[in-house]
Amino acid sequence: MSKLNQPDSDAPKGERIAKVLARAGLCSRREAERWIEAGRVTVDGERLRSPAFNVTPGARVMVDGKVLPSKQEPRMWRYHKPPGLLTTNKDPEGRPTVFDRLPRELPRVISVGRLDINSEGLLLLTNDGNLARKMELPDTGWKRQYRVRVHGNVRQHELDSLKKGVTVEGIRYAPIEAKLEKQDAANAWIAIDLLEGKNREIRKVMDHLGLRVNRLIRLAYGPFHLGKLVRGQVSELPTKSMRDNLGVTYSRSTGYVDKE
Repeated sequence: MSKLNQPDSDAPKGERIAKVLARAGLCSRREAERWIEAGRVTVDGERLRSPAFNVTPGARVMVDGKVLPSKQEPRMWRYHKPPGLLTTNKDPEGRPTVFDRLPRELPRVISVGRLDINSEGLLLLTNDGNLARKMELPDTGWKRQYRVRVHGNVRQHELDSLKKGVTVEGIRYAPIEAKLEKQDAANAWIAIDLLEGKNREIRKVMDHLGLRVNRLIRLAYGPFHLGKLVRGQVSELPTKSMRDNLGVTYSRSTGYVDKE
């Protein structure tokens, strides 16, 4: 077994390869692991077979035959995602994606979390995969704020029951704050705050209550807000605002680190 593909316990000191790829803004750590398993990554000319090893300083890392880009200071953008776009780099069915519609002048970016194809509103983008992963963790305690239109008759006491959490089709969802804003003859608007934001969580929970979501808008992700961005608009966050809101400092050698 080569040194490159040896178990992690025998690997030389350095940084996890998935972390290196993510910091370069190519992908998330999970995607990096899939790329490695697909044989797309080489280090010092040798094809990588497992993500369970570290890359030492000065190693030549290549993806699909191209040298890994040099480290860049992390940046972040707010994007008003329109409905009808997938939050993925490529769709096998050829449907349009968020990344197809972004301005050409943006560097390669990845999303912080996702919005499903029918949802709209705030989507955060960054060129740093490690930063994206940090922001997605439930440990941040950040609320995801939504305004949701549903078809059906909403009862506030049923919404209040979600504060204790709810299990739907075997999946346990953390406490949800939901408040009826307006009820019309057939539809109602609800303000919803989540801490986790699991896959299609709002739609599944509302369906559990007998309500069908026909519009879903994300207004905020933690301290970052949609504000007055119009559909399709992108706005870069000032570096100071990004660092202050994230509670981190930036090091060119290690990327973002938590403030002490």
